[in-house]
Amino acid sequence: MRFINKVIGALCFTSLAVAAAAPTPGYNQTIPPEILTPDTVETSIGTLNFFDGLPDEDTVAKVYDNLDRIRATQAFLDMVPLASIEGMRRGMESVGVDASNKILLYSDLMDSNSLFLTGNTDTIYALGILDLERDGPTVVEVPAGAGPGTVNDAYFRFVIDMGAPGPDRGKGGKYLILPPGYKGTIPEDYFAVESPTYVNWVPLRGFLVDGKTDAAVAMWTKGLKIYPLAQKENPPKLEIINGSSVVMNTIHANNEKFYEEIAEVIQREPLDFLNPELRGNLASLGIEKGKEFAPDARMQGILKDGVAIANATARALSFRPRSETIHIYGEESAWFTAFDGGSYQWLYNGGTGGRNKDARSLFFYIATVNTPAMVLEMIGAGSQYALAAQDSADQYLDGAKNYKLTIPADVPAKDFWSLVVYDPQTRSMLQTNQPYPSKNNERNRDLVKNADGSTTIWFGPNSPEGKEANWIETVPGKGWFICLRLYGPLSPWFEKTWKPGEIELVN
Repeated sequence: MRFINKVIGALCFTSLAVAAAAPTPGYNQTIPPEILTPDTVETSIGTLNFFDGLPDEDTVAKVYDNLDRIRATQAFLDMVPLASIEGMRRGMESVGVDASNKILLYSDLMDSNSLFLTGNTDTIYALGILDLERDGPTVVEVPAGAGPGTVNDAYFRFVIDMGAPGPDRGKGGKYLILPPGYKGTIPEDYFAVESPTYVNWVPLRGFLVDGKTDAAVAMWTKGLKIYPLAQKENPPKLEIINGSSVVMNTIHANNEKFYEEIAEVIQREPLDFLNPELRGNLASLGIEKGKEFAPDARMQGILKDGVAIANATARALSFRPRSETIHIYGEESAWFTAFDGGSYQWLYNGGTGGRNKDARSLFFYIATVNTPAMVLEMIGAGSQYALAAQDSADQYLDGAKNYKLTIPADVPAKDFWSLVVYDPQTRSMLQTNQPYPSKNNERNRDLVKNADGSTTIWFGPNSPEGKEANWIETVPGKGWFICLRLYGPLSPWFEKTWKPGEIELVN
């Protein structure tokens, strides 16, 4: 009996196996269903129709439009660093910085007239633009006592530091910036480095002394020199354009003009300054070195749509970041870092996770200057940053309302600390009746401290009575966000044993 049951079981199993292996209609064998495409598929871009896996004409049009839209959106997010440097170049050229020996010097500090991504009112900027294709190897002589300075290429990549964090270590020195592919002799007695691009931005910074700009201005005007190496025997005199109170725009477009801006850079720079993946994405949109960028009507519509989606994405990344590692004190606090992941190269886990492209887009959409000195733990040197766009109730900051923020005593900053308020539209300083929308314990010597040594800063369209010295004006109908900077940060900042208060609504 047991034998008969086994035979019957085996026959049943065989029958089931045969049934399970029945050929798929239209085939000789069973085809796994997951590799087949149904005749109709519902998606976020509409209904897609197929005849035996062959897309019909309407589906072909939809998916190609979608593919180009995806690439247009990604091109914006990938090219924000490039467009930002191009915006800087155009803005500085518009006010006369059109040669290597000309600089923009903020002799009376930067104010809100300049549209400049999260510029500060606390340091004396000396800004230059290099064109290595025009000038060849270019010398930058940095004077002793210079604060943090750097060179960034046309894709906002780090080239070399200067001043305190650079190889001269604040003692001054001669830097030689070489063009891409340079094959000539490199003279001795220079800190020489080859840039991947022709255009390079040179932001240099000096510090206030006794709350004044005089010492730093004298340092730059008397000690800074920038000139082509070919003219070293008779270098041109440094020409200074005072940037304070100057109205100019250094910010890239957020509409379809964005693609025209990057197309110009692609034509100007060497072919291989971007990797083939990035170049290929641009070429699919018609942006390719050696070819005119002339999108047809269809592509113009795609670019307009793609840039709108990308701009919204960049703003979500910047003001509502979803990263789990970006909040300095955990998600219960509004304070976040602009360098998510702590890498100036935007790498996940030291590179094992690849490039953190969201972190890169976030940073360059709201900020400038790329240097390892901004992420390294340099006790008593350099600077550290924290940003906030929400109040303690996780609501956007509203210019019609009143808020307060308390900075606890014993701020871990060897030099000084500052708060600057920014406009979310321009990501530049908020324009109000106060030309400097900021407070700085080095420059604002009249700041009133609380009994426990802390300092409360007030924000709103009107000053609370008796709080004028500690008040930063905001604008009804506009939002705002803030950046806290510590110059010469000390251990409690890195250890997080000291932390700023949250921004609290007071009405």
